Amino acid sequence: MRLSEINIYPIKSLRGISLEKSAVENRGLQYDRRYLLVNTKNQFLTQRDLPKMATVGVEITNESLRVSSNGEFLEIPFAPQTNETETVKIWSSRCRARIYESEINEWFSGVLQTDCRLVLMPEETRRKVNYFYAVHKDDAVGFADGYPILLIGGNSLADLNSRLDAPVPMNRFRPNLVVENSEAFAEDDWKKIRIGEAIFHVVKPCARCVITTIDQSNGVKTGVEPLKTLAAYRIPKRSVKKKILFGQYLIAENAGAVLNVGDEIEVVEIKNSPEFK
Repeated sequence: MRLSEINIYPIKSLRGISLEKSAVENRGLQYDRRYLLVNTKNQFLTQRDLPKMATVGVEITNESLRVSSNGEFLEIPFAPQTNETETVKIWSSRCRARIYESEINEWFSGVLQTDCRLVLMPEETRRKVNYFYAVHKDDAVGFADGYPILLIGGNSLADLNSRLDAPVPMNRFRPNLVVENSEAFAEDDWKKIRIGEAIFHVVKPCARCVITTIDQSNGVKTGVEPLKTLAAYRIPKRSVKKKILFGQYLIAENAGAVLNVGDEIEVVEIKNSPEFK
């Protein structure tokens, strides 16, 4: 098994970036979901609310973020020019974030046709993961939904697509890491893995939402698939809340390693009670 894709999403719910290598940090891959768009009440925005977010491109240059939409570009400094902070809300978390300047916020508001602001999670902000799934007491995450890294097996998607009338691409599921040459849904059974020089704990399956039904190339909702088909075979029988599971969340044993596309993947430990057995 090898690592076939590395993806980051610097601004949550905007278009992702495919990389050949990436550094593992305490809150996930470098730059991944360190930035967030919030509404006038400082509540987080995603494609669940604004599917058009999928169409806004993001690049990382040596000096800044570069966002684009319909041929218009904007350079964004890695950090705001002021130290102004406010509390923003993402799911049940409330955390301090640095606020960007009005001209940057006006650009996003115009593109998305709603009043919004861009914020950065500074290094001193610690948004902890759910203690029940934490590996270390100080495990933290950026603006990802709840955990630092999401992994999916390529053959898991192939299994799903074999059941669909119209196959869907991997970007519908917005993973950070994609595995090649593993059996379909093998990742369900993993507890600890090694990727290159890095060790990861596989802590929790990912519950899927309506974003999987949005075409990431044009920001248009396509119907009920693939959620409808996933629901037929990806809800564990013992599940209480009937969540549709696809992909697994990871927490790194230690920060500092660099992942490379092509890195070998080794299963170090298997779960005692797999989700789908």
